[in-house]
Amino acid sequence: MIKIVTYNVHSCVGSDGQASPGRIAEIIAGCDPDIVALQELDVGRKRTGGVDQAHAIAAHLGMGVVFNPTIHIAEEQYGDAILTPLEMRLVKSGPLPSIGERRGALCVEVVYDGGTVTIVNTHLGLSRRDRSAQVAALLGPGWLDNPLNKSPRILLGDFNLVPSSLVYKQITRELVDVWSGSISRPGKTFPSRLPLLRIDHIFTDRAVRVIDVGVIRTRAARAASDHLPLFAHLDIIPQLHRPQRHPSLARRREEVRVLPPA
Repeated sequence: MIKIVTYNVHSCVGSDGQASPGRIAEIIAGCDPDIVALQELDVGRKRTGGVDQAHAIAAHLGMGVVFNPTIHIAEEQYGDAILTPLEMRLVKSGPLPSIGERRGALCVEVVYDGGTVTIVNTHLGLSRRDRSAQVAALLGPGWLDNPLNKSPRILLGDFNLVPSSLVYKQITRELVDVWSGSISRPGKTFPSRLPLLRIDHIFTDRAVRVIDVGVIRTRAARAASDHLPLFAHLDIIPQLHRPQRHPSLARRREEVRVLPPA
């Protein structure tokens, strides 16, 4: 079993207006995860004290981290990260089609139980047009449908879309929402104080078995960010074989910082 968490941390700024990567890390630690996908991290930004939030959270958890900045403002960066104590290899990071605020994705392979699992973390745009184009890119040969990749795939993050949307259905034609087989009512993640929307998601290949899924609703989690963390416990089959339909693409490694465990 592998434990996965996705969490939009809102630059680690809570409802009290305080930026605290340590508070975010403590909430994540309570899930005891193997893989963590984070969105909305500040790295070196004056507004949150110049802290490298990706590195700070990873150090607190004793994990390695790959950070993908989607926005650069002089020396300041803002973006998403994947953290794990397991062996991790960067596959690709880069932008997604965006008319509004620039969005991107980050893809890694994590070594687990004698095989590998492919993890793609993303934070989609606010407009339906952007989200549709971004999902089409993620499901295409440049990301999840790369014929060289034979490992189980997990797509997760803040999608800014609800399950009734057309873009959600665009995703679930290819992948499965981890809530789909749960006997529990799907948990809402936004806004954290009074969750009304389910916009943070974890999608997997159909052969991945979901053991448990839930939303962390503790008092600390409700105060630490404007989103709540979503977790899933998954039974991963080490190797999946999918038909090759597309030519291979070169891997991109630009603008990525890979930091070892503290």
